[in-house]
Amino acid sequence: MKQFWKKHILMRILIYLVLGVIALILFARVFMRVYPEFGGRPTRADRADYLKRAGAYYDGERFFYPEEWKLPGVPVNQKVSAKDTRPVNPLPMSAPDFSLAADDDVTVTWLGHSSLLIQMDGKNILVDPIFSKRASPVQWAGPARFSEPSVTVDELPAIDAVLITHDHYDHLDRATIKAMEGKTARFIVPLGIDRHIARWIRDDSKIVNLAWWESVTLDGLEIVCTPANHRSGRALDNQQTTLVCSWVLRDKERQILESSDTGYGGHFAEIRRRFGDFDLFLPDSGQYNSNWHDWHMFPEESALAAETLGAAAVMPIHWGAFVLSDHGWDDSPERIVRACEEKGIEVLTPRLCQTFSLSGSEQVQDRWWRELA
Repeated sequence: MKQFWKKHILMRILIYLVLGVIALILFARVFMRVYPEFGGRPTRADRADYLKRAGAYYDGERFFYPEEWKLPGVPVNQKVSAKDTRPVNPLPMSAPDFSLAADDDVTVTWLGHSSLLIQMDGKNILVDPIFSKRASPVQWAGPARFSEPSVTVDELPAIDAVLITHDHYDHLDRATIKAMEGKTARFIVPLGIDRHIARWIRDDSKIVNLAWWESVTLDGLEIVCTPANHRSGRALDNQQTTLVCSWVLRDKERQILESSDTGYGGHFAEIRRRFGDFDLFLPDSGQYNSNWHDWHMFPEESALAAETLGAAAVMPIHWGAFVLSDHGWDDSPERIVRACEEKGIEVLTPRLCQTFSLSGSEQVQDRWWRELA
């Protein structure tokens, strides 16, 4: 009888455990759909539309990087910095001067990490803005920034377009998007990200979604959605359901490429084949790790991509704000400067929030981080 009751109690415990796990899974699934930070989900009609427009790299459920573009890149991560992942002291910060913009030049203000204000052909283009303290679905935990931009959303000029490369929290920030609704004329995003933004703002007529090689023209400025090789997803159950892209900006005189987070691959050669040489390349060159080498370039690969693109100048981004990997905080700029100089490519390294023009690029070649701990 005692053996019977022992088995009976163990069976009840096992049943309760199984039911608890099922309840936890159901709760998690509901939570990931209800909590607004996780964004929206493409509908069945959306997926059918994506398949028509992006069938070469979309299977009806998830996006993928074409096999023919996969390349080994640089196989070894050779770190050069012995500094900590976070700087000891605050990074030097400038006050931006948006009035420097001129129709016949390209003006750039780096706001930290991959956030950029690009002023080109009379237009103000904001890329991957994040003004929140943390790159996280909650603001009480997750990666906290170690540098704050010296300008707020309210202090930005009127924005003609906000461009988003992908939906990770260090590139797509709900609080910033909501704050930008009254500052921008439109949000231009790759397929699927429109569903996130439509959930967060009131006027979804401002949203334009694009597949790779599709474009929007704002008067004389063409904005082209181009490929990248990276993961996407804001929750465990929506991985690869939104598109990752890079952005080409072109006017009559110049063109630039913002690479997005990406591994090195054949898409760079294809972009050059379609558009020719570039005046400025803004590559993902930080927060890399051998474990996710396919989706983030080592700085030497960013230099290789610049060479592939025929880029006249390079400005490294995706560093200077968050710790998302294990390399020294200054490893990124130091390595890309060395690699580009070996290839004879000009490297621009502005201070945070420093506004500069391409015609005055000699003003942003001070390697300021070398004096910091």
